[in-house]
Amino acid sequence: MKFHVMTLFPDMIREGLDNSITGRAIEKGLIDVETVDIRDYSHSKTRRVDDYPYGGGAGMVMQAGPVVECFEDLKKRIPGDCPVIYMTPQGRVFNQKIAEELAQYEDVVFLCGHYEGIDERALELIVTDNISIGDFVLTGGELPAMMMIDCISRLVPGVLNNDSSAEIESFHDNLLEYPQYTRPEEFRGMKVPEVLLSGHHANIERWRREQSIERTLKSRPDLLENANLDKKDIEYLQNIRDKY
Repeated sequence: MKFHVMTLFPDMIREGLDNSITGRAIEKGLIDVETVDIRDYSHSKTRRVDDYPYGGGAGMVMQAGPVVECFEDLKKRIPGDCPVIYMTPQGRVFNQKIAEELAQYEDVVFLCGHYEGIDERALELIVTDNISIGDFVLTGGELPAMMMIDCISRLVPGVLNNDSSAEIESFHDNLLEYPQYTRPEEFRGMKVPEVLLSGHHANIERWRREQSIERTLKSRPDLLENANLDKKDIEYLQNIRDKY
């Protein structure tokens, strides 16, 4: 899978992703991250890509020309159609379902804005989807893009050492992940739940499922509206609702 990031700060993207799981995935050729410097498409001797906004106002706006020309040049290297995502607080909020959708593509393009944003004409010409990572403002789109690439990469076959990890961690079936434990069995008087030491796989899976349901009810009850629950799950949920 190939990620293409249009940015004013390519080093920020490369240095941020060239570590840990994404770094190993890049080394193995499981994913590829290409950064494209929008400044390379400036028509200014100083590589300037911003200007004052029409109508007045604070800050500067990225010009349409360098952004569109950057994309047009990039698109020559991408076969077929692909999502072009603009990182903006005005977009739909990113979640695991969106990550799963994007993981089905061979190529995904991210457009990272800065200053007060990008000339609307560029966005109308090239962007297919506006995505936000939450209701707050950052300096630019690089950190949100890296966060999304990290999340999507985990769904690419072979990226995780245990391919089932991506299927059972947080937000699988729209539920939060169950508690995890490792050695020692007791730490400062706190013991690992007995069921995890029993070796009874069916009981362990049931306990984990119930813990996921309970954690979701406690911390993110909104997720339960779209959770994939079977009859046993629903019965357990009804029994514990009064606790929260």
